[in-house]
Amino acid sequence: MTTPHPRSAIVGTGMIGAVHARAVRAAGGVLHGVLGSSAARSTQAAADLDAPHAYPDLDALLADDAVDIVHLCTPNTLHARQALSVLAAGKHLICEKPLATSVADAERVVAAARAAARLVAVPFVYRYHPMVREIRARRQVGEFGNWQLLHGSYLQDWMLPPDTATWRADPAASGPSRAFADIGSHWCDLVEWTAGVEFTEVIARLATTVAQRPMGSSASFGGPERQGAGPLERAAVSTEDAAVLLLRTGDGVLANLTVSQVSAGRKNRLWFELDGGRASAVFDQEEPERVWLGGLDGARILVRDPGQGSVAQRRLAHLPAGHAQGYADCFTAFTRDVHQVVAGEGLPDGLPTAADGLRSARLVEAVLNSAGTDTWTNVGRGALAVA
Repeated sequence: MTTPHPRSAIVGTGMIGAVHARAVRAAGGVLHGVLGSSAARSTQAAADLDAPHAYPDLDALLADDAVDIVHLCTPNTLHARQALSVLAAGKHLICEKPLATSVADAERVVAAARAAARLVAVPFVYRYHPMVREIRARRQVGEFGNWQLLHGSYLQDWMLPPDTATWRADPAASGPSRAFADIGSHWCDLVEWTAGVEFTEVIARLATTVAQRPMGSSASFGGPERQGAGPLERAAVSTEDAAVLLLRTGDGVLANLTVSQVSAGRKNRLWFELDGGRASAVFDQEEPERVWLGGLDGARILVRDPGQGSVAQRRLAHLPAGHAQGYADCFTAFTRDVHQVVAGEGLPDGLPTAADGLRSARLVEAVLNSAGTDTWTNVGRGALAVA
């Protein structure tokens, strides 16, 4: 049974697990427990996050009737199996993307969520920037006209050093795609949802720019701790550092996307431009307090302001204008919407669910197939509702 303040347990003790923990509390929930890659890591993480329970394994967590929501923040290839276990235990689920590393597994999770009548939410949290909501609201009333071109990029630099050690470089843990699945998927979700389009075809090129990397990290989730302080073994890299895509919507609108995890100086630059027949809009995630709006008579900058703009924007603009909101606020708003569903108060507009996770899996599969065949590739039909 759920409580007025839902109790969450977090599986995974890395950076994103800590982000989830902060969001749970900021959204009015209770951080009930933590599960790490071993009993010792669970105990340490519970102390670090001030959580009352440290679980020895997933079975123990799922047997705890006090837990309402499980947050999966584990390596990608574990998501589908763990998600199915969570749903079988009757818990609601927040699953870090990807929901699964194959379309077939994503479909199984969607089916299990429906059968269990439980929420599965996927943190495509960039939807929760107030100024993204402002662009979407203006699109819904026809301000931009018919789309002429959609374009943008998602650039990072954290994988540029050849000695960067992360499980994400190992396809056994991260899946067959890295840069696109990690961050290009965010761009596609955000642009499809904001612009109200569905990408139906893609042609993609992938590039691996660093031939070898250290594989893994100090611990493998669900596996043994790594003993000793010696260097990690280097291995050939088979997943992409960069990707370039040309996409086409069902209405024939062209889009292009550049994705990179090796662009020096770019920390987390998700950027898009939507060019319409009447006006254009630009959003930059590293400058989320403002959007650029263009027209034939010039351009202007629109700044987030809870006293101005659309209802959708003002719902999320909880600080006065000029007091910056950012990524952490997006995560809190997303988590608050999850809590609303768990409390039986309905599905908030824009909350990304298992259907969106399946949609993303279909896009990743199409990108990989296109890159492997050097051809335009159809994107499998998901459950995307354009609104």
